[in-house]
Amino acid sequence: MPKANAPTSTSSGVNAEAGPANRSNHPNLILGICCMSLLVVGMDVTIVNVALPAIQHDLHATLSGLQWILDAYTLVVASLLMLSGSMSDRFGRRRVFQIGLVLFTTASLLCSMAHSIGQLIAFRALQGLGASMLNPVALSIIANAFPEPKARAHAVGVWGAVAGVSLAIGPLIGGALTQAVGWRSIFWINLPIGLAAVALAARFVPESKAPRARAVDPVGQLLVFVSLASLTSAVIEGPHTGWTSWRILGLSAATGVALTIFFLYEPRRKDPLVDLRFFRSIPFSSATLLALCAFASFAGFLFLNALYLEQARGFSAFHTGLCTLPLAIMMMVCAPLSGRLVGHHGTRPSLLAAGAGFLLSTLMLTRLSIGTPVALLLLAYALFGLGLGMVNPAITNNAVAGMPLSQAGVAAAIASTGRQVGAALGVAVAGTVVAGSRARGSDFTRATHPFWWIMTGCGALVLLLGWVSNTTWAQTTTGRVAHLFEERNR
Repeated sequence: MPKANAPTSTSSGVNAEAGPANRSNHPNLILGICCMSLLVVGMDVTIVNVALPAIQHDLHATLSGLQWILDAYTLVVASLLMLSGSMSDRFGRRRVFQIGLVLFTTASLLCSMAHSIGQLIAFRALQGLGASMLNPVALSIIANAFPEPKARAHAVGVWGAVAGVSLAIGPLIGGALTQAVGWRSIFWINLPIGLAAVALAARFVPESKAPRARAVDPVGQLLVFVSLASLTSAVIEGPHTGWTSWRILGLSAATGVALTIFFLYEPRRKDPLVDLRFFRSIPFSSATLLALCAFASFAGFLFLNALYLEQARGFSAFHTGLCTLPLAIMMMVCAPLSGRLVGHHGTRPSLLAAGAGFLLSTLMLTRLSIGTPVALLLLAYALFGLGLGMVNPAITNNAVAGMPLSQAGVAAAIASTGRQVGAALGVAVAGTVVAGSRARGSDFTRATHPFWWIMTGCGALVLLLGWVSNTTWAQTTTGRVAHLFEERNR
């Protein structure tokens, strides 16, 4: 098998070095194809939330069923993101990208045909399997198509803009389709885009592989999946089956055992799924915590927001989508601004602004009621969007800052996994907190208050991490970690 010139780093591919053999005559078209996959995956993050009340009514779903509709998807993505990056490096990025598109598109069709909540959850998990093969692999493809650093930076900037747009238009399109056609139509929109991307990738995207692909770590992969699935299941099902039931105790024990074995097993591997030495770097560890906090808050916010506006306030699905517009606009405006701030002044200004945005927004929501003025809601949503837009570029920068070139892609992929884990836990915790409060007699709106306080704590943690991760002490820890990897590669 001939060697292909491809990224030397794995999983994210942002540091790829493409040779002449892999350069394409259509780099901008390749960028467009990759952005098509990002568009459907990004929309899928937000488009489903607006349709949850309609799905609940049609399929007679419980609150935990709605949580699993979202978490079946994010759990699979979080568990397999690293594996998909390694598999694409080994077997070909275009091949894995196309397989992911086919799986995602097929699963979208199946989701639209689901006739029970169990079927929908299973098909959402299949969607997650496809999605795990798209974004990290697409970034590797883009890196090969744009070998010059300036052109690659511009392409990644376009990628980031599309990510913001996809998250922004999801609620609007989802609300309009749900109200006009029905919730099943939110999955139909993926079909033409997915099929077109498959055909265009076959015609215009060159195949590439890594000269040295990371070894697959099946034991580590299994342990990650078992720990995440057990933890999420315990959190979601605890209020319904009882926290002291044998089922919940067994799930909690499985989580603890899987994590313990993982932490003992991974350091013994030459190519571990997650190199635990990364966490000796304070900026890297802070990036992981920031990803967990920010995206747990975001996922929980979207989940409860749709239920509050449509069920408690009686808004239509489209009206709910419109209400999220300030959040989406602020995300789109602040993300590139944060990127420039990070480039010129480091991550501290962006993280302090993000923490302040989260903190102010969620403090306002701790007093949420049926009569809360819409203008106040829109202000809270805008502040939350400011926080999310400012934090995202800082997360990526903290993850890769100071890391050797050969490890930066893996570090970025771990941070991306942290985002997905945070999203899964955010939905699980939000639903569990609300279920627990309602069991004590609170109405839905009051039942959300404890979760808004949890999110306020997350905002305070973002502020703290923004300060600590930029101290001189924190920067020296990154230098020591980078030195460890340089010694290993000699």
